[in-house]
Amino acid sequence: MGTWFITGASSGLGAALARAVLDHGDNAAISARNADHVQDLADAYPDTALAVQLDVTDHGQVVAAVNAATDRFGAVDVLVNNAGHGYRAAVEEASVDEVDGLFATNFFGPVELIKQVLPQMRQRRSGTIVNVSSIGAPRSNPASGYYTATKAALEGMSDALNREVAPLGIRVIVVEPGAFRTDFSGRSLMQSRTAIDDYADTAGKRRKENDETHGTQPGDPDRAAQVIIATVEGERAPFRLLLGTDAVRIVRDELRGRIEEIDAWAHVSVTTDFPSEEAHA
Repeated sequence: MGTWFITGASSGLGAALARAVLDHGDNAAISARNADHVQDLADAYPDTALAVQLDVTDHGQVVAAVNAATDRFGAVDVLVNNAGHGYRAAVEEASVDEVDGLFATNFFGPVELIKQVLPQMRQRRSGTIVNVSSIGAPRSNPASGYYTATKAALEGMSDALNREVAPLGIRVIVVEPGAFRTDFSGRSLMQSRTAIDDYADTAGKRRKENDETHGTQPGDPDRAAQVIIATVEGERAPFRLLLGTDAVRIVRDELRGRIEEIDAWAHVSVTTDFPSEEAHA
């Protein structure tokens, strides 16, 4: 029996994963900004669940939440950084305070949690950190520039972290979900207060009032939860785990396009080196 610490467990993928982990027989500290929103689930598993109040942007709450989980279960074996929210705005439309809040939740919050659990994981020489990213990291769309920036930052940090902690017996997995039938495009989606008419046909088409994808997404959160558990428990795990047929298609097409661009411009790229010694021989 392992112990999971799951952020953003009150809805969507986080809620599905929390239920699946507890059904699986593991311990779980399940957190939300309002602990009352996860208390019913915790009450259904009184021996293995702990409801924790956690705003990931609050350092004091991060410390207290990890300490509470450790005191109750003895250790955190799997940290899942799932809490976050979407944000739609053309680059020019966004305000500094909105972008600051987005980075505080989607990037700096996960970093704080990682820093709190790593000392115990290093001591045990074991543990898994799962950072929930997005297919928006490898490919952005109009209105998603800032959201993509948070997820690209999360992935870049995770890549370095993975190389730092793998020799210590700790695994890092980045999950890149496609479109799942959650509140991501509904209640959880925020957008700029300002809308500029010149972007009506680009970023404007993806503002909440014009987005018709909510409730029709192909991804099933319950199936995703089972895949995450199986991957964490598996002997081998990828660094990046795509979830959804749309995720596989979109990221594969994006990477193919990048390779084609590299090949098309390689003759220019290679001209920036100093002349080789052989050229002067």
